[in-house]
Amino acid sequence: MDFLVTLAEGFIGMFQEGGDTFIGLVTDIIPLLIALITAVNAAIKFVGEERVFNFAQKCTKYFFLRYTIFPFLAVFFLTNPMCYTFGRFLPEHKKPAFYDSTVSFVHPVTGLFPHANPAELFVYTGIAAGITDLGLSTGPLALRFLLVGIVVMLLRGVVTEFITVRMIKNRESQAENSAA
Repeated sequence: MDFLVTLAEGFIGMFQEGGDTFIGLVTDIIPLLIALITAVNAAIKFVGEERVFNFAQKCTKYFFLRYTIFPFLAVFFLTNPMCYTFGRFLPEHKKPAFYDSTVSFVHPVTGLFPHANPAELFVYTGIAAGITDLGLSTGPLALRFLLVGIVVMLLRGVVTEFITVRMIKNRESQAENSAA
């Protein structure tokens, strides 16, 4: 009988933990996102949507800037997860690549700019703990972490844009073939 009681308590306890986790997400992440979205939209309105759009167009004209500087600015100023909203200034076929390059950069930026993704700072601090144990400075590690992150974000952006363009062309050719 005790076994069945323990089993039943464990079963319902699993759902209680799930509910607590859900409430934690609803009370932490959602209000933060709403506040950030409101602040960014207000800043865009104050500056002027056309000015912001023109700046974004200049930053995204060339692939090198589109997948290095633009995501860096998004992550640095808007932090994770609000940084992905910068994708609204890109054409639809470039949004997946922007997202992919930006999401790959939210960890490497934490070494020098921990405000950009404080919830996942443990990734950098875990690596830095080993360096600290060796008696070495964490400054060079943070800089290398950032530089490698920029290279990775560029590579992921270029590859994802290439894949997206290929998929769009394949879909268009299939639509033409089925229509004919």
